[in-house]
Amino acid sequence: MNKILFTFFAILPFYLSAQNPVPLQRPKNLSDTALLELVQKQTFKYFWDFAHPISGLARERSNVAYEYGNEVVTTGGSGFGVMSVIVAAERGWIKRDTAARFLLKLVSFLSKANSYHGVFPHWMNGATGQTIPFSRKDDGADLVESSYLFQGLLCARQYFTADNQVERDLRNRINWLWNDIEWNWFTKGGEEVLYWHWSPNNGWAMNFPIRGFNECLIVYVLAASGEHYPVSSAVYHRGWAQSNFFKNGKSFYNIQLPLGFDYGGPLFFSQYSFLGLDPRGLKDRYADYWEQNKAHTLINRAYCIDNPKKWKGFGENCWGLTASDSWVGYAAHSPTEDLGVISPTAALSAFPYTPQYSMQALKHFYNDLGDKIWSDYGFIDAFSESKNWYAKSYLAIDQGPIISMIENYRTGLLWKLFMSCPEVQHGLQKLGFESPHIKPLPEPK
Repeated sequence: MNKILFTFFAILPFYLSAQNPVPLQRPKNLSDTALLELVQKQTFKYFWDFAHPISGLARERSNVAYEYGNEVVTTGGSGFGVMSVIVAAERGWIKRDTAARFLLKLVSFLSKANSYHGVFPHWMNGATGQTIPFSRKDDGADLVESSYLFQGLLCARQYFTADNQVERDLRNRINWLWNDIEWNWFTKGGEEVLYWHWSPNNGWAMNFPIRGFNECLIVYVLAASGEHYPVSSAVYHRGWAQSNFFKNGKSFYNIQLPLGFDYGGPLFFSQYSFLGLDPRGLKDRYADYWEQNKAHTLINRAYCIDNPKKWKGFGENCWGLTASDSWVGYAAHSPTEDLGVISPTAALSAFPYTPQYSMQALKHFYNDLGDKIWSDYGFIDAFSESKNWYAKSYLAIDQGPIISMIENYRTGLLWKLFMSCPEVQHGLQKLGFESPHIKPLPEPK
């Protein structure tokens, strides 16, 4: 009981600040480099100061909503958090040994947490590791969220390579978790497509095949990369690449979009899978993924400048539509679902693709709107000037990409780490990808 009370009072200040963001004083006249560093470092506090004190996993969001409580941690957001810890160690915000010990605690917790054929649920209790249902039938494995988690864990394995007990234990535990994933189970008995969910209580009742193009490319890359339970290339070509919204080829605002929905969909499509997967020079028979992601971003920005619904604030310095909170609840904002809400993560996580335009947006968010949107853990989740609505929340899946994608723009760190994984290189080759990172590999025995 004393331990529970201690934990409660220890985290209470973080809950109060997280649920009631207070504007911070902002250093003025920063150089571009100093501003990027500040944004990354401040946003990192979400995954460090606000991490669950027992597991170290990332909380789903800073505010209590949708009738779930303070113990809810998120699998995918925790993968983004792992990547943020790597950045923090590399930049010296925390000591390397401190980072390694933190991540060892996290993966040790995961080794005892609920999983299903090696795959974790979307949400779990950060104190016990028990599954918290995401919806009534979504109470088991979530393949997409788990792929985001392992995108981060594989980067950690490649980064923490020192020959000491902590880093050896960290690498070993990550490998054990990685090798336990039964990717082929999620073909639902051998179908040529991967399924998003499986539950011990509800089986395949969610019935959600993962088809592209969207945020899930990383799932197929990792599934092909698995050493013990991989899937065949046919699952990628006949599952992921066979949908009525995979190929596009049309132009929007005179920008050709190779893949995906008209106008590209929310910007997280070109961000979540590419925190680790380096799109520079990444090509397969379907697309050049650098061109795909850049076009997606430019179309999203052009729509905000065009601003057909005449929202207040939209323009060349204030753009970026992606999934986030809004004045009517959570929504997947995009040019075809435009509620007048700007999500700072959208433009900031696009830094590698549109550095000049993303910097324009960053300076506007920080210098002009900072009194309303800059706070304890970086920028709040979203805002609408037309509705005079400013979120009081932060979400792990929105804060994480800001840190990682700015770092990839600055140094390519996470791209280098992830693409250095031999399994990933083999998986990409198997699926027919080209990349400057891929080295000729021997066929597995």
